[in-house]
Amino acid sequence: MSSTSETTKKALHAMSALQDLEQLLEDIKNKPASKTPPESLPAELPVTVEGIRKRLEFLLEKTNSDFPYLSGEQQLSDLARLEGNIENYIGMSMVPTGIIGPVSVLGSMAKGDFYVPLATSEGSLLASYHRGARACYLAGGATSVCLIDGVQRSPVFKFDNLGNLGTFLVWILGQIEEFRSITESASRYAKLIDLKSNVEGNHLILTFEYHTGDASGQNMVTICTNAICQYIIQNAPVQPQFWFIESNFSGDKKATSQSFANVRGKKITAEITLTQKIVNSVLRTTPEAMAEYWRSSTIGTIQSGSIGAQGHYANGLTALFIATGQDVACVSEASVGITRMELTADGGLYVSVTLPNLIVGTVGGGTSLPTQKECLELLGCYGAGKTRKFAEICGALVLAGEISIAAALSSGQFSAAHQKFGRKK
Repeated sequence: MSSTSETTKKALHAMSALQDLEQLLEDIKNKPASKTPPESLPAELPVTVEGIRKRLEFLLEKTNSDFPYLSGEQQLSDLARLEGNIENYIGMSMVPTGIIGPVSVLGSMAKGDFYVPLATSEGSLLASYHRGARACYLAGGATSVCLIDGVQRSPVFKFDNLGNLGTFLVWILGQIEEFRSITESASRYAKLIDLKSNVEGNHLILTFEYHTGDASGQNMVTICTNAICQYIIQNAPVQPQFWFIESNFSGDKKATSQSFANVRGKKITAEITLTQKIVNSVLRTTPEAMAEYWRSSTIGTIQSGSIGAQGHYANGLTALFIATGQDVACVSEASVGITRMELTADGGLYVSVTLPNLIVGTVGGGTSLPTQKECLELLGCYGAGKTRKFAEICGALVLAGEISIAAALSSGQFSAAHQKFGRKK
């Protein structure tokens, strides 16, 4: 997940453009070591009408949000709202949605306490993330920062020999400003920020990297790259034998080793330091046991050939993606990342997560569907200008999940939790 000096400068510039960098660092430095326990979210094991009512009233009081579609009080009647989201429509697949929190976040855009909606059919999942969120809250909240963003499309061009490929590539490198102009003509929001090349025999892969505003951006970068390629084919001094809009090199909807040399979507890193008291009382284990479990499980991950080293990023991200109208298939790349746990000098536990491929948006796609819009509004993340905030909340959520599962596995609670929460009675 290294970055070139130019990319690092862009990341720092992006951070300071959102908020004075010195102020952000000061906020992190002065983050309270602990908070008083929050007012408890009404929780229950069996699902009851009374429990649902209490939680909805609690959220209305805390966030001033109501949920007419999510609660079932209102039904989708305007089918035109589904255009662009579905073909051959027959109805809705109803996935249970619950709430956890507060998830306390200190970031460049996300600041405060958030009640996070998660849609899943996996019993024990919300209980686990809720416990991790509580531990983070009591420790003063998670620092979660969106470092840099970019979405790629990688067309491939085939030539009859390397000589023609080289002539083509030299011409391409002189057209960057023209490509930027084409991008701005093809999209109101996309900005071409980088172009990379990869030569394999007589194949040339060009990777176009874009900023995509507040959209997740896969469709946007496809449209922009196609417009650029049409210009290339019409004007290049050498014609390829054939070309395809995507070479399967960009990492779209798959976990790849490029995750650790680049960014796809948004790169997030989040951290927390838990005191020994919090680990003992909330997580029912010890910092030593959690650190040892992390070391052992990371060795297991390496031996399995996994890309990245983490516990279950996909669990929380998938549930949040469904609830908020993200492209759920992007979990395949978004769940790549690294979790780290280590003991602190005073006997506490430092935990961090880094996600280099978080593909999310707060406009477009499924974000405007009724229940998905309600869930984004609950987070204060619906609409333009909210994607970095949403990404930082995602980072804090993943951190809470990693803490809780490591605690359960390090203390022998894992099987009992699934026995209690995850089985039909």
